[in-house]
Amino acid sequence: MYKFKSRAAGDLIMLEPNGRQILAILGRTDAASQAQGILLPEHMPEAIEKLQAAIQRDEDHRAQIVKEAQDKGETPPRFEGISLRQRAVPFIEMIKRSQKENKEIVWGV
Repeated sequence: MYKFKSRAAGDLIMLEPNGRQILAILGRTDAASQAQGILLPEHMPEAIEKLQAAIQRDEDHRAQIVKEAQDKGETPPRFEGISLRQRAVPFIEMIKRSQKENKEIVWGV
């Protein structure tokens, strides 16, 4: 389980696979930076851009799968679970609040 903390926002808790996914999108792919880390205010604009780009890629991919099924005359698949957008938007909001107040976000501490 991940708990992201900021003095500018309430704690944000994510299940481990979801937290790892978010951190991987931000380029934190090694075990040490996933276990514990800090997101500084000066890196937050880039983090938001990376998350928004990943959300767009995910949504484009889902739309392509639906379109391909429709083109074949098949019933489009139902996507199980929660989308990346639903998981990432609360984190993006935390980043925005933290950036506005010039406060870092930490995890694993």
